[in-house]
Amino acid sequence: MEHRLAAVLAADMAGYSRLMEADEVGTLARLRAHRIELIDPAIAKNQGRIFKTTGDGLLVEFQSVADAVRCATEVQIRMRRRNSDVPENKQIHFRIGINLGDIIFDDDDIYGDGVNVAARLEQLSDIGGIFISQAVQEQVLDRVDIQFEYLGEKSLKNISRSVRVWRAVLEDGASIPDPGSGQARRAVVKPSIAVMPFANMSRDPEQEYFVDGLTEDIITELSRRHELFVISRNSTFVYKGKSVNLREVAQKLGAQYLVEGSVRRSGDQLRVTAQLIDTANDAHIWAERYDRKLDDVFAIQDELTAAIVATLPGRVEAAQHDLLARKTPANFAAYECVLAAKVRHHRSDRAENEEAQKLIAQAVELDPDYAHAHAWRGCILGQAWVYGWCADKEATYNEVLRELEIARTLDENDADVHRILAASCINRNDLDKARHHQERALALNPNYDLVVVQQGELLSWLGHPKEGVEWIRKAMRLNPHHPERFWSHLGKAHFAAHEYAEAIDAFMHLARMDASQHAFVAATYASMGDPTAAAAHYEQMAVLDPELTIESFLATLHYGNETDLAHIRAGLTMAEAAHSGRAAGLQETGLKPVEPVRPPKSLKGCA
Repeated sequence: MEHRLAAVLAADMAGYSRLMEADEVGTLARLRAHRIELIDPAIAKNQGRIFKTTGDGLLVEFQSVADAVRCATEVQIRMRRRNSDVPENKQIHFRIGINLGDIIFDDDDIYGDGVNVAARLEQLSDIGGIFISQAVQEQVLDRVDIQFEYLGEKSLKNISRSVRVWRAVLEDGASIPDPGSGQARRAVVKPSIAVMPFANMSRDPEQEYFVDGLTEDIITELSRRHELFVISRNSTFVYKGKSVNLREVAQKLGAQYLVEGSVRRSGDQLRVTAQLIDTANDAHIWAERYDRKLDDVFAIQDELTAAIVATLPGRVEAAQHDLLARKTPANFAAYECVLAAKVRHHRSDRAENEEAQKLIAQAVELDPDYAHAHAWRGCILGQAWVYGWCADKEATYNEVLRELEIARTLDENDADVHRILAASCINRNDLDKARHHQERALALNPNYDLVVVQQGELLSWLGHPKEGVEWIRKAMRLNPHHPERFWSHLGKAHFAAHEYAEAIDAFMHLARMDASQHAFVAATYASMGDPTAAAAHYEQMAVLDPELTIESFLATLHYGNETDLAHIRAGLTMAEAAHSGRAAGLQETGLKPVEPVRPPKSLKGCA
């Protein structure tokens, strides 16, 4: 047995039995999510080692007392944020106790007085609180930026002596201690938007509940988009039923953009109009009309909310980009740098990616506490990693993970953070963990087209391509101005579902294809029994990437089922054979290969 002085952290879930009795499956799922996303990463980051776990608690050893306190503080602060969008009766809270003492290490377990005191401090702790012993307080007094309140000497169960106990003071809005950062927190200037109460044009008072419900749902769903600052319902509903000057209202609310609309019912028909206004110049940026048959009023409300909310952020972003084009980079604020970096990133080009990296780094430098910037830095670096646009792939990937962990620490409830984490897991072929983060992203923002389309991608990798097609088409409906790459995702899903004609139709919507996309098209044509077209696209794949082989291409895919991998291998093998035969025939005749002919635009399908 080994004796050593160490810091011990004891944590336990408050109200475990009550929560399990009310909802066993849901409680276990939420607890597992907290472990995967927060607790275990925080322990690892602070060099802790888990020695014992129970259904609702754990015992962790740290060689540094300061690391133990930082870990506990991060867990409790982030748990408050995670609970902010969870009903009170489903919230999970922890108690934490920390002690410094002599520990006995034996057969992967720890014992001794130091452990016992930590466990008793945890039992004494407030819900959501941290209690520490005098020994811990003396060690961290000048080493962590946390205040402690002295609670006096306490008698602890089965501890013969009294122990001096301190409580960590964790005020609302407290920041997580970071030993490597002394930068002050600064606010990000995001575009602000106010949704005015929609007007009931039906002259039917009974329709007011639908109209108000639609407005409230739009406000709620827009608030999920963390790149926007959304004015609260209480502020905008003051103007319900009043004739107002929109510019004056915007000034009072501090809103750059206003959304207004109306609802009209005629028989079983419902018409909803919505428009987005730039309050600086009263310009109408976007307007849309939705006509629906009134079969299920609540289903219609959900559908219209999803359609409006999916489109609005993109319209705001486009308007912001127009303003950005008239600025010089030296004048960019953090949000504007992120916006400019996104535009570059979506062009999927090496030079554009390098520029995006510069812009996103500038955003992080301007505001180191801007979670959305860190998330997108991870995304942009991840693009460089996937395409090999970096000198050191391992170092770049580690940087991606670091940026995503920072983003998640700063904002638990940003759907982009979990979307990008899911993407990184897919690229590592960790599909189970990818599914976990993808489900979290969907729960946080079910109307975000990038989250929805990724759900379709993931389902295709998991062996459910027909479901994947449905999700990808839903993303296209949510955002009619979706990035062109959505068609590529759709084509791959149709191929995996053996729907070859639909796959070709989707790929032909692309203005140009990269080597990977030509490979899929070649495999699709070969599977359809068209060796000429298969050979032509295999030729284009080889021209664009001469070093790409069938096996090296297959290594870039993430199918969870071997049958799906065998499916595309068979298609590419046939395409390769057709290409070899075609090349031999051309060599005999002295002819040169020709570019594959694309079908005219009029033959392309629609979303």
